[in-house]
Amino acid sequence: MKTPVALAMLQREGRWLLQLRDDDDTIIYPGHWGLFGGHIEAGETPTEAVMRELDEEISWTPQRPLQHWFSNNNGTRMVHVFRGTLDVSIDALKLLEGQDLRLTSLEEMESGRVWSEHKKEERPVAPGLGIVIQRLLEERLMAEDAVGDGDSDDG
Repeated sequence: MKTPVALAMLQREGRWLLQLRDDDDTIIYPGHWGLFGGHIEAGETPTEAVMRELDEEISWTPQRPLQHWFSNNNGTRMVHVFRGTLDVSIDALKLLEGQDLRLTSLEEMESGRVWSEHKKEERPVAPGLGIVIQRLLEERLMAEDAVGDGDSDDG
């Protein structure tokens, strides 16, 4: 099994922070939109890894620790996904890894293609992001159902 990874799903004003990966055939999903994060180093916890990666990739450390959202073993790699709020504007971030960064809607991610202002073209969403998108859609449906249940008039 490959080295496990820790990834960050960061939200600001109802949109999610994505990284446009480099066009480098030696990395997984080159030229695709994905999440910031990376490999967990020996002796490092997933939480430590995601915090280190955010500092290395966008020179940012969250004010509050990110919450572990879920882990998934896809058969080749263990992925730990953390979730939190991006508590600064996107302009305050310094992109140190990747080609572009963007706050995007769930609908854009679900479409499979997201515009890159830097590249002046749409680029595909990494297939590995599918499980994250699915979980966000399920959460939205559950929230809508909860609101719907509260509005029902049974009497």
